[in-house]
Amino acid sequence: MTSLFQILMLLLDVVWFIMIAHIIMSWLISFQVLNLRQPIVAQLWHGLNGLLEPLYAPIRRFLPPMGGLDLAPLVALIGVYALRIILINNAAVFY
Repeated sequence: MTSLFQILMLLLDVVWFIMIAHIIMSWLISFQVLNLRQPIVAQLWHGLNGLLEPLYAPIRRFLPPMGGLDLAPLVALIGVYALRIILINNAAVFY
């Protein structure tokens, strides 16, 4: 059971890292530091969107429109962090 706990924590860490990379990349694209016409940047951007859109789409349905401001990544980051806290606080179940 310890290994299950460690695998779940690893998965949450990987999701956290991918979400942070997506958020930073979206800022860099918005401020025109990165250009989507570059093939590597475009492939990376579409890959990250493909990975995270299934996570963001249900959240976007519940959030009110904010006039171009997407709060779905923030809500998802808080959700991942909350899951980590729940797992850590209930770690005794896995031992």
